[in-house]
Amino acid sequence: MDSCAARHLLLFPFPTPKLPPPAHPPLGWRRGGRAWAGAAHCANEASGGWGGIVEDDLSELLQILPRDLRDNLQKEPRKDQLLEVILDLGRRPEARFLGDSGGQYLRDSEISQKELEDAQRAVGEFGGDNRAGIEGTLHRISAIRSRKGMVVGLTCRVGRAVTGHVDMVRDLLNYKESILFLGRPGVGKTTVMREIARVLADEFQKRVVIVDTSNEIGGDGDVPHAAIGGARRMQVPEPSMQHRVMIEAVENHMPEVVIVDEIGTEAEAQACRSIAERGVMLIGTAHGERLANIIKNPTLSDLIGGVETVTLGDDEARARRSQKSILERKAPPTFPFLIEMRERHYWVTHRTERSVDMLLHGKKPLVEVRKRDNKFQVVIERWATYDGDGL
Repeated sequence: MDSCAARHLLLFPFPTPKLPPPAHPPLGWRRGGRAWAGAAHCANEASGGWGGIVEDDLSELLQILPRDLRDNLQKEPRKDQLLEVILDLGRRPEARFLGDSGGQYLRDSEISQKELEDAQRAVGEFGGDNRAGIEGTLHRISAIRSRKGMVVGLTCRVGRAVTGHVDMVRDLLNYKESILFLGRPGVGKTTVMREIARVLADEFQKRVVIVDTSNEIGGDGDVPHAAIGGARRMQVPEPSMQHRVMIEAVENHMPEVVIVDEIGTEAEAQACRSIAERGVMLIGTAHGERLANIIKNPTLSDLIGGVETVTLGDDEARARRSQKSILERKAPPTFPFLIEMRERHYWVTHRTERSVDMLLHGKKPLVEVRKRDNKFQVVIERWATYDGDGL
């Protein structure tokens, strides 16, 4: 069963939209005269085994590391799976790889203060969220500071532009409704945002604006990375200003789609509702792994319609066989679709309004499981046993 199977599911009883043919950019993909700067290759390892096209600019990240670490990683047979490099003052440098729970030490000697300072000089300026990047790439460098403000640790995370993830949700994009992605750190939410931005801008011909708080979606520097295609990118001076830039994007630039990563405050949740009420499609990510996390989070629950306590009359309580005080959804959800990214290729899709109502009533909602089979084709299955913890 491929992604078109969603049109037959009772979960989404809409008229079947006309799906554009799936398309991945060729290896030498260019747009507007600019090509992806890094090496583009079919990397089963980096993309989790399904052979998507990956562009990672890995050599640019390795250049900021001490020479011996750079040489060791160049020879590492699993470098296509490299997730991040940890440089902590007075500790041995460590590499972490996709699919591994632990790390691998890169040498026996500890990281010195000079090595940390050299690495800092090679990257861009750190923002208020202690994140920096390498201009023209998608890599993220995050700092750990001492009480005096001195950098004592760096997390050098590999940023990859991966095509093919959008096949998991291509049918949903045709409904022109907002989609919220949940998932633990490192599961690939930002990578999915990046490809959705490109597909909506280039294939669906939408006016797309990305609100890029830490330059993770569009990369560091004033010119955004070619991986976002024709989408426009608005940078955010300070993380606390993200909600203002979201509203500014709608008021000033007339987008049809706004993409925002890491919705985490009440102001940002309210900005999302304001944007959605203006008829603009939202694609976003939020902190949480399951729908139940958002329902129980008073800061973010407005994204799924909010929750309020309702007191029932005696007759109504008896008819429902419930207590007199119950929880109800108080408004339409900002995001009609919600996707839990359990793994890179295992997603649980909710029709938000229906799932929230059933969970609040103590029932198990109908959900879709989207995953890849042994031939790496997208398979969509309907389940009725969702409980928030597993299927």
